Amino acid sequence: MTAARRPGIAPESATAIAHAVARGDVSAVEIVEAALARIDARDGEIGAFTDITRERALAEANAVDKARAAGAPLGPLAGVPYAVKNLYGIAGHATRAGSKISAGDAPQQTDAVLVARMKAAGAVLIGALNMGEYAYDFTGENAHYGPSRNPLDPTRMTGGSSGGSAAAVAAGYVPVSLGSDTNGSIRVPAAFCGLFGLKPTYGRLPRTGTFPFCDSLDHLGPFATNTADLARTYDALQGHDASDPVCAVRPVEAVSGEIAKGLDGLRIASATGYFRTDAEPGALAALERAAKAAGAEDAIEIPGAAEARAAAFLITNAEGSALHLANLRRRPADFDPDTRDRFLAGAMLPASWYVAAQRYRRAFQANMAAIFARYDVILAPSAPCSAPLLGQKTIHLGGRDVPLRANMGLYTQPISFVGLPVAAVPVRTGGAMPYGIQVIAQPWCEDHCLRVAAALEAAGL
Repeated sequence: MTAARRPGIAPESATAIAHAVARGDVSAVEIVEAALARIDARDGEIGAFTDITRERALAEANAVDKARAAGAPLGPLAGVPYAVKNLYGIAGHATRAGSKISAGDAPQQTDAVLVARMKAAGAVLIGALNMGEYAYDFTGENAHYGPSRNPLDPTRMTGGSSGGSAAAVAAGYVPVSLGSDTNGSIRVPAAFCGLFGLKPTYGRLPRTGTFPFCDSLDHLGPFATNTADLARTYDALQGHDASDPVCAVRPVEAVSGEIAKGLDGLRIASATGYFRTDAEPGALAALERAAKAAGAEDAIEIPGAAEARAAAFLITNAEGSALHLANLRRRPADFDPDTRDRFLAGAMLPASWYVAAQRYRRAFQANMAAIFARYDVILAPSAPCSAPLLGQKTIHLGGRDVPLRANMGLYTQPISFVGLPVAAVPVRTGGAMPYGIQVIAQPWCEDHCLRVAAALEAAGL
C-alpha cells in the first residue's frame, strides 16, 4: 500500500505527514516517493516545476528515517515534501528566477537561508517552481518555461509571480511551498488557486540567498492548503539573519499555538471605498461572507490607498530596472518582451519620482497606524476577480476593459507598500472558481492574521 493510500495519512497535510513520520506509521522515503510519482504523473500538464531535485529529496528523506530509527528528535516538518519558487538558491543548481538569462549562471554553492531552515525542520526539498520572469508578473505565464496552469481549471491562470508555488500545492504535489511577494505575488496566486498564503511583515523573514526583484518591497512566505500547515511552516522559517540588512532583530514568535485562540479580543473591520471599487461581484460577495463570518464591526475607508499603489508601481519599476540594466543593454532579446518593456519604462523614470514615492510611505504608514489604533485586523479582497483564462490580456472591471496584468495587484500593492503582514484566505461563493481575502494586521502581528484565517477556515468559507 502506498503512502498516499494509507488510512490516516493525508498527503496534502504537512501536519499529518509530520505526525505520521514521527510515529513510524509511514517512512519519509515513502512520502517523498509518492510526491514524486504525483509530479511525474501530472506536471506535464500543469507546469509547476522547472527543476526536480529527486536525488536530494530521497537522500534527505532517508536521513529523516535514519534519525527516527536512531531515536533522535525530529523536526516539526519531518518528512514533509515541499518545493520553492525558482528564485530561492538551491545548492548545486543555478537560480533561474524565471529567466533565460539567469538559467546560465553558475550553480549555487549553498542553499538560501529559508531552504536551510526547512531542512533543519525535517522538510524534504522536491524541486524548484515555475515563476514569472524576474518576479515581474501577475499571471503565472512564463515566456521561457511555459505557463503554470491552475490545477482547479488548467485553462486558467495561477496568478503570479509565484504561480508554480501555488500550482504545486493546489495540484496536491506537495502540502506546502515557498514563494515571494513584492506587490501581491503570494496573495494573488493563493486567491486564484484556492489556497492559504502568508506574506509576513517586511523584514520578518530573511531573504538571504534569493534572487531579488525590488529590495524595498520584497517579502518571502509560504503557501498551504490549511492554516495549521501555514503556521507550522512559518514558525520553522522564523529567525534573524544578519546577512539580510532589512531582517529585523526580533525573537521568534511562534504562531502555531496561537491560532486556536480564534477571534476572541480581536477588533475587525472590512475595507471599503478603494478596496471595493472595480471589483467583480463575486469578489465583493466573498468579502461580505468573510466579514460576516469574522464578525467585522465596521466597514472603513483607508485614506491614500490609490496613491500608495501608484507609489509602489514607481518603486517597483525603478528598482527592478536598475537591477537588470546591464542585461537590458547587452541581452535585450533574451527577456520576455513584456518584462523587458516594463523594465525599460522603469529605467526612464525621473529620480525625483522615486524619491517622492519613498517619502509617501511615511504618510501612508501614518494612515495605517491611525486605523490600527482602532482595529486589530482589516479584511480586503486579494484580487478584483477570480482566475482569468490563460492568454487573456484585458479584464472587465468597473464597467470598462482594463489591462489585466497591471490590475491584478489593485488591492495588494497598497498593503505591501508599507510591509504589513497578510494572510491570504480562499473564499468560495458558489461559482466555478474561488476568490481570495486579505487578512491584514499591523506590523509583527502575524498571529492576528492567522487567528482570523483559522476562524474563517473553520467557518467553511
